[in-house]
Amino acid sequence: MPPRTNDGGPERERPACGPDATAPAEETASGEAAGPLTARPEATETPDGVEPAGEPRVAVAAGTAPPTGTPEAAGPADERVAAVRRVAAAGRRWRSVQLGACAAMLAVGLTAGAIAFGAVRDGGDAPVVTAAAVSPGLLAAADLDTGIASLQAHLRDQPKDFGGWATLGLAYVEQARTQGDPSRYPQAEQALKRSLALRPDNDQALSGRAALAAARHEFADALAHADRALELNPYNERALCSRIDALVELGRYEEAARAARTADERRPGVPVFTRYAYVQELRGDVTTARRVLDRALAASTAPGDIAYVATQLGQLAWNQGDDDTALTHYARALAADEDYLPALEGRARALAASGRQAEAIEGLENVVARFPLPGPLIELGELYEVRGGEGDAARARDRYRLVDAWTALARAGGVNADLDTALAAADHGDRAAALRAARAEWDRRRTVHTADALAWALHVNGEDDEALGYARRATATGYGNAAFLYHRGVIERAAGHPEDARTHLTAALELNPGFSALGAREARAALKTLEAAR
Repeated sequence: MPPRTNDGGPERERPACGPDATAPAEETASGEAAGPLTARPEATETPDGVEPAGEPRVAVAAGTAPPTGTPEAAGPADERVAAVRRVAAAGRRWRSVQLGACAAMLAVGLTAGAIAFGAVRDGGDAPVVTAAAVSPGLLAAADLDTGIASLQAHLRDQPKDFGGWATLGLAYVEQARTQGDPSRYPQAEQALKRSLALRPDNDQALSGRAALAAARHEFADALAHADRALELNPYNERALCSRIDALVELGRYEEAARAARTADERRPGVPVFTRYAYVQELRGDVTTARRVLDRALAASTAPGDIAYVATQLGQLAWNQGDDDTALTHYARALAADEDYLPALEGRARALAASGRQAEAIEGLENVVARFPLPGPLIELGELYEVRGGEGDAARARDRYRLVDAWTALARAGGVNADLDTALAAADHGDRAAALRAARAEWDRRRTVHTADALAWALHVNGEDDEALGYARRATATGYGNAAFLYHRGVIERAAGHPEDARTHLTAALELNPGFSALGAREARAALKTLEAAR
């Protein structure tokens, strides 16, 4: 999979039913109980819609323990999904009664909202926000298209609803990311601009601008928009999360850790927990990252949250070479949302790492048939190369060419795709273009991922002495990434440091023996050559 970032994570909170709902005791990512908020925002937005003021956040009740127990035994991926889905079905049945009551109450809210704001539609000048105008559930991943259509219809009737425009902009961002369609980003930008034109001091739209900038990989802008939103509303969850994302993707890891602690104090819940965990993983603390993700999964009730958090746990396990546990987590994610792209891609990669090549190829073929994104395209192409059957070389080349098509589409949508270009082109394209893209990205943001991409691009262009410094920077935080270790080992070997090369190539394969279909094979070959030269 491509480097994990937090600019695409869903933040789907489900409001309680009823105006008198009160927040339970909460637990922060660090495990401490949190008291009630001393200040509450007027309203905050989620991809499901606008969350009315006073309704509780998703949180873990104090004393809730993370899930325990051993993973399921290894078996066919589809059997895992079916098994988890059977267990989850009973819980969904009783929960459907609650949801039915919510729907009935929401219908009342919809009617009241239409009556209350009908005069504005008939010619009033003041901007309005109708928090109950669209069901939060309509913007869940499975119903995203339906939710957008409902928002569009609502805004045709209520064009001065600045909150509705902000929510529509966020929905377009979510649609672009979940469906691999960067052409939605300009639409998101227009919707958010419309919201700000109606109400300039509008933290919903400003936090939406932060999310949009992060999705486009414009992280300095994302940080600026998030900071502005937090000046208006220090408890805006999306702005708190976007601020963490931006600092992470700018390589400002200590500031990101402080931002994660602040967000955890103000708005503990699934969106903050997942970011808190990722910051810890980047700093090499896998144990804390896993514990926090376990807590986030225990707090998750919506299918979108379950799919997202279980997938993060799957990737964390896979990064540590634990393919069986990874497959169990991916099964849980797909039981919640059988079309969740990151889980489908992650499962395919875990299958490949565990030696089930045919299943992995079939899984990735299904993924790229619907969403031809760079990560799965590269993975599939490399699996074709490793299989080496008749026509596989041509199939691989076709998949690599599709990456260029996606890059052009992304740039047309305003996405900075230099990191994707550098990673793909260094191994499977124009090496000079890879180096140009990597240098440009390094000038914008100095993260472990950009350091690794620049190191590798320098290496494939024969600049190993310069590459070595960046390879060392990529591994300096303690982040456990086998591909980074592999790249460093190869560069050390080329730069004339065979003992260091042996150390890091061995570490890569010990950490995650299946980190890459081609890379793992080449790492073993390089180690064999180094041993023979002793």
